[in-house]
Amino acid sequence: RHVVPAPRVIAACGSMAAAVAGVAPVRARFLASKEQFHAYLRAGGQPGSGQEVGSCQSEPPAKRVRLEDLGQDGESQEDAGAEKEPAERKRARGQNKNRPCMKPNHYEQSRLCPSVSQGCAEKCYFGPRCRFLHDIGEYMAAKPADLGHSCVLFETFGKCIYGVTCRFAQAHLGDGYQNIVNTDLVKQWEGKSLVRNNLSKDLQHQLRKRKFSFKKADEYLRTLATTHDSPKCPVLPERGEDPKTDALQSPGLTGGEEASSIKTVGPVTDEDIIKLRSCEKKKLEIQGKLYLAPLTTCGNLPFRRICKRFGADVTCGEMAVCTNLLQGQSSEWALLKRHHTEDIFGVQLEGAFPDTMTKCAELLNQTIEVDFVDINVGCPIDLVYKKGGGCALMTRSNKFEQIVRGMNSVLDVPLTVKIRTGVQEKINVAHKIIPKIREWGASMVTLHGRSREQRYTRGADWDYIAECAKIASPMPLFGNGDILSYEDANRAMQMGVSGIMIARGALIKPWLFTEIKEQRHWDISSSERFDILKDFTNYGLEHWGSDTQGVEKTRKFLLEWLSFLCRYIPVGLLEHLPQKINERPPYYMGRDYLETLMASQNVDDWIKISSQLLFPISWKQRLAKIEHGYSLLWFC
Repeated sequence: RHVVPAPRVIAACGSMAAAVAGVAPVRARFLASKEQFHAYLRAGGQPGSGQEVGSCQSEPPAKRVRLEDLGQDGESQEDAGAEKEPAERKRARGQNKNRPCMKPNHYEQSRLCPSVSQGCAEKCYFGPRCRFLHDIGEYMAAKPADLGHSCVLFETFGKCIYGVTCRFAQAHLGDGYQNIVNTDLVKQWEGKSLVRNNLSKDLQHQLRKRKFSFKKADEYLRTLATTHDSPKCPVLPERGEDPKTDALQSPGLTGGEEASSIKTVGPVTDEDIIKLRSCEKKKLEIQGKLYLAPLTTCGNLPFRRICKRFGADVTCGEMAVCTNLLQGQSSEWALLKRHHTEDIFGVQLEGAFPDTMTKCAELLNQTIEVDFVDINVGCPIDLVYKKGGGCALMTRSNKFEQIVRGMNSVLDVPLTVKIRTGVQEKINVAHKIIPKIREWGASMVTLHGRSREQRYTRGADWDYIAECAKIASPMPLFGNGDILSYEDANRAMQMGVSGIMIARGALIKPWLFTEIKEQRHWDISSSERFDILKDFTNYGLEHWGSDTQGVEKTRKFLLEWLSFLCRYIPVGLLEHLPQKINERPPYYMGRDYLETLMASQNVDDWIKISSQLLFPISWKQRLAKIEHGYSLLWFC
């Protein structure tokens, strides 16, 4: 018998692993088995931990799957339990029904009143009925230890608004727990609006008491009611026409009466009297630009700042539910916040009915600063779909038309629409809807190359996107799906689209925007990737706060993002480029311990990374976050 030398065996096994359908082609010398991978991480990367890179067990049987069984992110249908799960488990798949409550409660028991931390204890709104502490000494005695010696808010802005409640308070507390202020830094930021689109207390009060005036929306809705009741009335106004014309020309109301009812302050301009037509609105000139998709949960303001720094041209806030905005919910309004570095920024609205969507559009038109408003007609989740929103609007053409026309009539900024190919997997309907959307007055359409049934599995149908781009002309159409390298972006632009929207590719590698603009593959080091996480953490503390609640929220969103970042395979480890979004990463050893740790899909390792950036957590918190992480993996 001929004995094959060990290096040739290793190379053969490595090439077999790389040839497995749907598995990313990692070089043989970096491959490892599951047991070796986790043993190396448990040993902390110390030599002699038992790893033998490139063994014949580099690809365990669980990962040997056929390409047709893989989803977009490399997850096989068999592994996901599509065939082997009991019926009860299958119904609950993807809904996170056992997701634990992530809100920490330990800091609520001895929380300092905000009026005290802000230096105005005598102005406490609740007075003696306040349930929070007003004694700083008592609070400091029970406060957990600080997490570090430097506070990012104090170092950046010269003042930390969280005072003694800051988890880095030792950096800016003087004698008697007085908050130190760096006056020179404070003057540099004085008068500058760093984050816009905040919800004021007055506006929230108006919304909750239903005292906000929706004059334009009410006029449009009256037009709808008149059109619906009277068969002789004309159809909905075409693009460029004023939907309130008929109402103003009704015999019961003269022009003089209408003019006298308008209350003005200062000089009256033409814009106060004459409504802008669609063709006179501000144009959305973003053709050829890189558009960061509105990403629910992960597309928060700190993440958008990271992507903006790496070259994203257009950003959009997370999907906001219009009914929650109309009710003045602070958590929903937080999704509309805009950082001053976001020069082209839009918000995305979700709703199912023309009255709420039109009123919400008018509300945002009057109260926040945006460059465009996007309608979500692509959300596939059941919670939205069963209420008639998201993808369901593609099957409700009358409501869809009324929503687009109504929002377009009350907005002074362009209106865009994001859709999918259709609802059912093999029945594409986008090519029928796009001409109607153009006729209704939308300025741009973004097409995700998958149906609702596909969700995020299989590959995006770019041939169909190219067909729809021709139909949409002259209206711009952006394509979305499976962009993870500059080659993918180049192929997408060759399909005739006006631009590309990047979603999960940005979550896996936010430096993708730099790669596309510079037309290169960036073999980014583990230390550079860790610096990105450090910047995200600092941005999170600025946005959500440096107190205990803000630190916990920053950690939560960091863990959410790490569930995507672990899918990235460093360029220097690949057998050939580029990495595909639907290729599953095998177990491999990185070029250093940190690179290997970042490749782990174990939530316990994600917590280890977050602990290096924030602080170690208790075993109860760790258990809750591990359960939360496994539900995330199941959902993804």
